[in-house]
This record gives sequence, C-alpha cells and structure tokens, in this order.
Amino acid sequence: MVTVTYITVTYNAAAVLQRTLDSVLSQDYPHITHIIIDGASTDGTLQMVADYVARSNAAANGHDVQLTSEPDRGIYDAMNKGLRSATGDYVCFLNAGDYLPAPTTVSDIVATINSTQRTVLPAVLYGYTNIVDGEGRFLRPRRLQPPDRLTWRSFSHGMLVCHQAFYARTDFAVQTPYDRRYRYSADVDWCIRIMKQADHERVPMLNLHAVVACYTEQGATTRHHRASLRERFAVMRRHYGLLTTVVMHLWFVLRALVRR
Repeated sequence: MVTVTYITVTYNAAAVLQRTLDSVLSQDYPHITHIIIDGASTDGTLQMVADYVARSNAAANGHDVQLTSEPDRGIYDAMNKGLRSATGDYVCFLNAGDYLPAPTTVSDIVATINSTQRTVLPAVLYGYTNIVDGEGRFLRPRRLQPPDRLTWRSFSHGMLVCHQAFYARTDFAVQTPYDRRYRYSADVDWCIRIMKQADHERVPMLNLHAVVACYTEQGATTRHHRASLRERFAVMRRHYGLLTTVVMHLWFVLRALVRR
C-alpha cells in the first residue's frame, strides 16, 4: 500500500485554492494525506479549508487533512514546515491554484509503481505538466519535458520536471529541507539535491509517462522573472560548475532566439 502526502502552502489564496482542494478530494485513491500550511490568511482561505475538511470527513473516500495557520518567513519556510509533518511513502507540493488533472491521478501513479515490480520504491516519481491560466483553464503542455531517464545532471538543461510533477520519496524529502538562502529557486535546488542523494544511494527514479499536474503559471517566479533567473544561475553554478552553467545559458539564449 503506497501512501501519498500533498503539501499546499497558502496565504490569502481564496481566489484560486478551491480547485486545488477539489482535485485532491476527488481522488479515488484513499491513502492520501493533505497538509495545508497557511501563513495566517485574512481572506476566506481558512473558511474554505474548514469546509474542505468537513467535506473530506463526510466523504466515503475522505483523506486525512491537516491544517497549520501561523505567520511564516516566506514560501520555502512554509514548505519546510510541511516537510516536518510529512509521512507516508511520497510527498508532492501542490501550490494553491495548481491541481491534479483527473480523479484517477493518484491511483494511476500507484498502479504504475506496482507494475514495475520493484523491490525498492523509486526515490522520485516524475511526469508531465499542463499549464493552465488563472481560472484553471488549459493553455498548453509545459514546454520543458522530462527525459525518459532522469538523473540529477538532467537539470543542467533547465528544470525539466515541474516541481508539482516531482514526487519525492518521503525519507529523501524530509532529510533535504529547502535552502532558504534562495527566494525564488529553492525548489530547483531541492529537486537536484534529492536526485543527487538518490544517485549516491543508487535508488532509481521512475518516469510515470503521464500528465500528473496542472500548473498555474502566475507564481512568484513569474512575477520576479529576472531575480529568479539570476538565482537559478547561482543554483546551477553550485551544482554543475561555472563553465557548464555559462555554456548552457548561452544555449538557452540561442534556443530562445531561434524560436522567435
């Protein structure tokens, strides 16, 4: 029995949160925990979560919903709080406004794991992502696509797996908190460090070959694009070295020019 924990970080997110909550509640797989880390919201977020808890408790396939609401020191501090409460086999971060694409998403993920007949659970499960607008409507598949075989070196070509489509085995995730030195790109660093640890321990990663997340492309990284790019350069330099990082960024620029 594989168990999955979703962590959703919120702050005054009532305008977009409902589709996130509904997508988790609709899952037909029963072994799910949903941890909501709220930054002391003052809009309708907390009432929305309270209604969600009541609906989950009343549902035949209701999930374990846990809420913490208190001030934090930013999104990655809140995510670390979520990690400290995470249990089960896998953890995935589902931001407010993002959602699971189908009621069978988790059961399909578990079926894929079981079909591999592995003796050890993969360190990372990863899949594809669809981009949606602020109303949750489909826009397009995410441009960057995960490779068939993912390694920690893969991210030298960019963040090929969206954060919301990256399921980390909980033991790896808990021992790898987000580095709060980064304001916009700690998620990239977090994924790389988890994959490095998986490589060190020789634990495989599994491509799910399915869309497992719908991502709202209006987050803090988008709003602070230049600062995010500078920070991402620093993350890549830390893991891949200056020369590789410079060469890859030159390639990114050339690729962007060709697509115009």
